[in-house]
Amino acid sequence: MNSTESKIRALLDRRSEAIRNKDIDRLISLFSPDVVDFDMVPGLQHNGSAALRERFLGMFEEFQSSIGQELRDVNISADGDLAIAYSLIRASGTRSNGVEVDYWVRGTSSCERSANGWLITHEHISVPVDLARGTAALDLVP
Repeated sequence: MNSTESKIRALLDRRSEAIRNKDIDRLISLFSPDVVDFDMVPGLQHNGSAALRERFLGMFEEFQSSIGQELRDVNISADGDLAIAYSLIRASGTRSNGVEVDYWVRGTSSCERSANGWLITHEHISVPVDLARGTAALDLVP
């Protein structure tokens, strides 16, 4: 793994740690101010760090526990000041209603090197959909 790939992997690890610890300020510091986020939750997209902060705060409130974050099969491609990373992410924890969750999602992060180091400029998190049933396929494992 070259230096840029190591830095992107460290960025993703810091992202997971901030989500796990519900550290909103640290988490938002990893994203570009004009980030565009495509997430599983409603809204086709969330634009800018203020919208992303609101979205993550809402997610944090939905969990009474820390939020498990396990990255797997991380692939990173970089050229100059741009990098793309994609992986599988295992999310787990206890929701506010006491229900335990444990599922895998797919994540892609576009990153750009700035004067402040590498920042995430676009993120896309998704789950496969069972089109015959019209439901999310949350029972898949790698």
